[in-house]
Amino acid sequence: MLWLLFVAVYDFRQRRVPNWLVLAGATVALAALALGIQPFNLEWSTAFTGAAVGFGCLLLIHAAGFMGAGDVKFAGALGLWVGLSALLPIWIGASLLAGLHSAFWLALQRWPVLPRLALMLQGPSFSSIDSDGGASPKRRRIVPYAAYLAMATAVWMVWGRQS
Repeated sequence: MLWLLFVAVYDFRQRRVPNWLVLAGATVALAALALGIQPFNLEWSTAFTGAAVGFGCLLLIHAAGFMGAGDVKFAGALGLWVGLSALLPIWIGASLLAGLHSAFWLALQRWPVLPRLALMLQGPSFSSIDSDGGASPKRRRIVPYAAYLAMATAVWMVWGRQS
């Protein structure tokens, strides 16, 4: 799905998923449901349950400060597409990929044999303007979790649905 590719590329490059991209995916998912051309033959209730669980579970992780809001919104939109039953294998795959990303980044921080690769895995540096008008460092977003969700979904679409 082209939407997954856009999310993955955007998240890898910017470490964020813009609202317009999430809304585009959710809008097309709703249109596919309304027109009866949903590619995974989901019913409305299954799609909305997937969206609610995808959004709700990752919202808890976001509230704890471990994930960006774009990842949460993307998981909700993704739930509209794949439903509840597909979320667990997709989350497991994405979490394994994100864990490998983190472990590799940490190893490169400890043993900087490939500094350019470490910078690439870290992603862009962000800063924000604090209340005094000065720049304050923001929390680094090292793991592009929405990109890994998109990649795991693509794998699920090819191999996971075959039963």
